[in-house]
Amino acid sequence: MKNSSNKRKFSPTVWHPAARWAFVLALCAVVGVVISYYWRVFYGLDPRGVSPLQVTGFCVVLAMAAGAAALLLRRCKDFARRGAVCILLCGTLFAFADPPMQTPDETDHYLRTYAISMGRFDFDAQRTYPEDVDELMAAFPGAWVNAHTSAGLGTDPDTHAEQPYNSAGHALKQYGKDGKVESIWDSFTQYLTWQSRDAAAKPATEPISFLILPFLPGALGMALARLLGFGALGCLYGGRLANLAAYTLLCYAALRSAKKCRPAFLAVMLLPMSLYMGASLSYDATLLASYYLMLALLTRPQWDARTAALYTAACVFANGTKPYINLLWVLLPLVVVHKDAWKARLSRAWYTVGTLAGALLMTQIVEQYGTLLRRNYGAIARQGGTTVNGAEQLLFVLKNPLRYIAVLLGTLYENDGFLGQLGLFGWKDMPIAFLNLTGPLVLLAAALLCTPAQNALGRRRTRWLGAFAAVYAVGAMTAMYITYTPVGMVRIVGLQTRYFLPVWLLLIVGVAALARRALKPALTAERGETLALPLCGWYAFAGAVLLFQHYFIGPVYVIYQ
Repeated sequence: MKNSSNKRKFSPTVWHPAARWAFVLALCAVVGVVISYYWRVFYGLDPRGVSPLQVTGFCVVLAMAAGAAALLLRRCKDFARRGAVCILLCGTLFAFADPPMQTPDETDHYLRTYAISMGRFDFDAQRTYPEDVDELMAAFPGAWVNAHTSAGLGTDPDTHAEQPYNSAGHALKQYGKDGKVESIWDSFTQYLTWQSRDAAAKPATEPISFLILPFLPGALGMALARLLGFGALGCLYGGRLANLAAYTLLCYAALRSAKKCRPAFLAVMLLPMSLYMGASLSYDATLLASYYLMLALLTRPQWDARTAALYTAACVFANGTKPYINLLWVLLPLVVVHKDAWKARLSRAWYTVGTLAGALLMTQIVEQYGTLLRRNYGAIARQGGTTVNGAEQLLFVLKNPLRYIAVLLGTLYENDGFLGQLGLFGWKDMPIAFLNLTGPLVLLAAALLCTPAQNALGRRRTRWLGAFAAVYAVGAMTAMYITYTPVGMVRIVGLQTRYFLPVWLLLIVGVAALARRALKPALTAERGETLALPLCGWYAFAGAVLLFQHYFIGPVYVIYQ
């Protein structure tokens, strides 16, 4: 016994903590140097006048900070806490890697959140903002990739044929082979130097957005930033970080509530697309986290009054944020939670009726509030123009069901089933091919980590969740077809990958159930959770780095003149 203990003590696989830290930090520093050299050579940073020392220092510090965070997280044994810290750290990177106004509709979300942070809880189309907000809007007009495109025609370098300029997917533009590179940094320079210019930006007014509740976390962050003396740009990042904090807290509650398939929840929460929205000013930050929380509660073997109340709160909030389509979530506890697992005093049927009433009441309160407290808006044009008509489109679908099925299938085909667009950022114009290719593989790996028998939800619950995923996906597509798409159009307009994130979570659960029967794995639930954090955490970190690379470093789109 004495000899065996000595062998374990002096085993070469046992690292002294100081040696482990030194090795990891040194390795991270080397990785940082390699990445900085790659950026300088491949994207031509030196000819663009970027200091090599600054780039190298930034990469080394970022890589070493990531390594230090990974080592510190190893000390925390609680899965939910480790996951929440990882979400917060990686989400912070996304908050700064994404330039201002680049997430979908972030211009409107910023203006509404800023108004709430000033104590404006009504809506006035003629009310303006401080001057630095106007300058921020002028410097970052939204959808930078397409907005900052030169006018006129260019010439194809191979065929010499004239063609329109198109900068889709490229955040940096270079005029001619050796010309000046126009980048997102120019927008920062434009904003930071606005006080030295004589010309004033066009005044911004309040947007066509009449929600209050989901913007409150961001408004609190903006108010704190203004209290600390920050301007419009600082308020943007303050609002993003506050929204990220709300997203993290809800995800933490979901990870603590989930009793099955926790690697699946962590994987979807840490997807670059989830963090991209969670670290923005969009209301999707809290909405997506509410979806994850509701699904986590449905994995609990028993439902007591506290569980039911938490689900109702999340469901009512989701319906107040995005009405009608989220009414589908009301029915889930009735069909998924078995009567033997129901421990609340109220029956499942009456609970469903109460949740439905609460969701409809919240929807009406939000709609009436937005109608009664708006001023100077006049007639608000229909999104998509006069060719969009909800009643006519619904009638068209009912009269032509087979044609609509073809529209659904064609839209899925054109968009890679939306499963191949997990790396499509910006206002649908910033694709990162690596994330598009690897996103489904990460979800598959998360499904395999959920294959231990302890993660089985049971056939009945799995089938109902699978059916809900299909109905919800078709419902989301149909809602966009009716409300945003011209009548009779052969494809659905406005769909984006983030709408399907809860569907992918349920897809992982379904794939895990199939793999469990086919593979009969020896993996334990504890081991699966241990492997999930490094897999998903490092993937999220890579996503933030690649997002920063595409916006601030390269690739360069060359405009030939």
